[in-house]
Parts: sequence; C-alpha cells; structure tokens
Amino acid sequence: MQLNKLVTFHKVMGDATRIRILALLSKGPKNGQALAGILGLTPPTITHHLTKLREISLISEKRVKNTIYFQVNEKLLQQLSLGMMEIVTGKGELEMNQEKTGEHTKILGNYLTKDGKLKTIPPQRKRRLIVLYHLAKGFEAGKKYPEKEINEYIKRFHEDFATLRREFIINHIMYREDGIYELNPKELWAKIE
Repeated sequence: MQLNKLVTFHKVMGDATRIRILALLSKGPKNGQALAGILGLTPPTITHHLTKLREISLISEKRVKNTIYFQVNEKLLQQLSLGMMEIVTGKGELEMNQEKTGEHTKILGNYLTKDGKLKTIPPQRKRRLIVLYHLAKGFEAGKKYPEKEINEYIKRFHEDFATLRREFIINHIMYREDGIYELNPKELWAKIE
C-alpha cells in the first residue's frame, strides 16, 4: 500500500544530514564532492545518503561528462510532505470529493462515449487526471489486484490498458509491488490543478 511509501519517506527524512542535503539541492543541482565539502563529510558518507534519497525518488541525477549532478524532485517532496497531514486531518478528502464539478463533468463528457468507453486518452495532464479519477472509482480500497485483473478492467474502457495502468502508477492513484496493484489513499493521488 502507498501508506508504506509515506512511512518510508518519513524514515528516510528522519536523518538531519539528508534534510541538509535536500536544502542544499533545493538551491540548485550539486555534485557529490561539492556536497561533501559544504557539509564537511566524506564522499562515501554523502554517497550513502544520496542513495537513500534516490531510492525513494526524492532526488534525480544528471551526468555532465564525468560528473553527476543531483537535484531535488520538489513535486514529490511536496506531495509526500503534505500527504501525512492530509491523511491525519482528512482535509484532502474534501478536495477529492469536488471532482463532480461542472468542469469535470464536461471534460468527462468530451472523453467518454455514452456507454462509458474512453474515446481517447487526454493529452493534457489535468484532463487525463480527471479521467483517471473517474476510472479509479471501479477499484475497491484495500483490495489487492493482480495485473491481469487490472488489465481486464481497463480494457472495458480503452484498448491501451498498458498506458492507463502506467498512468495510475505515475500519478500515485495505485501502488504496484511484484505485479500486485492496490489503490492508494486519495490523499496521495496526484492533484488536479
């Protein structure tokens, strides 16, 4: 379940050095040697902390010749940071329940046939999320789905089940581990902006 991802995030962030590294990287990309110099730590120690941050996708890297520069995945950092508050207070639930607005209904009307099939996968992120939210209503919270079952469900709406399945994962609507899928709490879903 995605709640495990949130727990893992907080475990990784429970180290002051990692918080300092993210603070430095938020000001711009830096390489490991630069981080070691600024923080007064050895390169192997920096590598250890960067590995932990990379494992949960909080940082990305870019190679320039022989040097690797690291940068913060600010969007994921913000999403995971706010995720705990939304789960605990339930304030994210109100936002999720507002998906029946006139705009959303109109967008769904443009992309769905009268029998509920998806005409095309929306290219715009906002519209695609609205469609994904709609499709996700067919999944039961807490239930584990094998990939084959997910594929069959998606095929009822659109033939490109692989793309839509991947979009569920990319947008944190579902969590996948060892070919088993589970619906995430709505507070962790990518926000419709």
